[in-house]
Amino acid sequence: MSVWEKLRSFFAPAQPLAPGMFHYQSPPDASPQYRLHLRIEPDGRGLLILNAATVLHLNQTATEYAYHLVRGTDEEEVVREMTRRYRVDPERARSDFRDLKERILTLATSTDLAPDVYLDIERTEPFSAATSAPYRVDLALTYRMDERGTLDPEARRRVERELSTAEWQQILNRLWDVGVPHVVFTGGEPTLREDLVELVRHAESLGMVSGIVSDGRRLKEREFLEALLLAGLDHLQITLVSHDPSLHDRVLGRPGAWEETMAGLHNALSADLYVVVHLVVLPENADSAGDTVSFLAAQGVQTIALSAPAHPPSPEEQERLQRGLKAAEEAAHRHGLTIVWDLAVPYSRINPIELEAGVPREQALRQHLYVEPDGDVLPAQGFGTVLGNLLRDPWKTIWEHPARPRA
Repeated sequence: MSVWEKLRSFFAPAQPLAPGMFHYQSPPDASPQYRLHLRIEPDGRGLLILNAATVLHLNQTATEYAYHLVRGTDEEEVVREMTRRYRVDPERARSDFRDLKERILTLATSTDLAPDVYLDIERTEPFSAATSAPYRVDLALTYRMDERGTLDPEARRRVERELSTAEWQQILNRLWDVGVPHVVFTGGEPTLREDLVELVRHAESLGMVSGIVSDGRRLKEREFLEALLLAGLDHLQITLVSHDPSLHDRVLGRPGAWEETMAGLHNALSADLYVVVHLVVLPENADSAGDTVSFLAAQGVQTIALSAPAHPPSPEEQERLQRGLKAAEEAAHRHGLTIVWDLAVPYSRINPIELEAGVPREQALRQHLYVEPDGDVLPAQGFGTVLGNLLRDPWKTIWEHPARPRA
């Protein structure tokens, strides 16, 4: 090797670790008990799934430290390897490794964590990277909206049947095998599925982070909520139209719905669970959206999501919806609430992804998928293009479909 080649080798950036999935379970006598699943991407970034409850987004260096932690590498060997690869001082490498371990152990003993945490990385960065699988897949278990089996006309046209429990378990297995760390059970109303607890339990057994998007009405039954928690549910998103009971019920066409939703929300807020309230800003409630957010803050809600209809009938109505979203956003900041933009929010032309983080929705969609009740895969809710079917088609065909949003 020439002198020039040696110099170039010395100053060249460290090549990423080989992509793959790696797992760790702390010994039975260890305290605290925790389990880790690490997914390394081709560009060197990683996803570390902690206790099947939280996904940590890691930069390349943190991913390598996490890799050694998962593999049980001796600290001295970690220091030597990181010093060699990154030309850092040994004590800096030792300090960084210990710091990451401490942060992971702290998270392992924390409760009510957000399902996604970003360690030393900008929240927008993961959505600009090419990945081998999405960060999250939303599973629409049913398009039924209520106990009467009411279906949206579009849903009735698109989907002829709902998958069985065994078929959904097969889909969960397949998603886990390709590296998906996080699923959200949605609909329709997912609590209408009698096997919801069983499906949450199956996701937990694989190591997945799992959440539910619901109207919250069935959660008024404490026994049902406790069953979901025991099965391993990590987060919950409840949809609300208004703080005004009559307006909420009128928009939904369900007398008494507001009272049941609020009972479910109060049960959820008192549980060991990360709870988000999704406020849908509509023409009917746009003028009072800020008041609704203030009401939620008074109930103890700490995190909200916002959305509005994708296709307002007129520019004037779109402007009204934008004003409503802006008022809701300002009220959230005034009360110290967090606005999330990377949980399962229905398709919206005006979306908090852009409001809060400046990330175009199309960019965020690169890392998400949506599965309909019959197993068909869409880029996201509200998109008509079918990328394939998870029970029939190869994963590569689905993930590399030309209609899926890309960089």
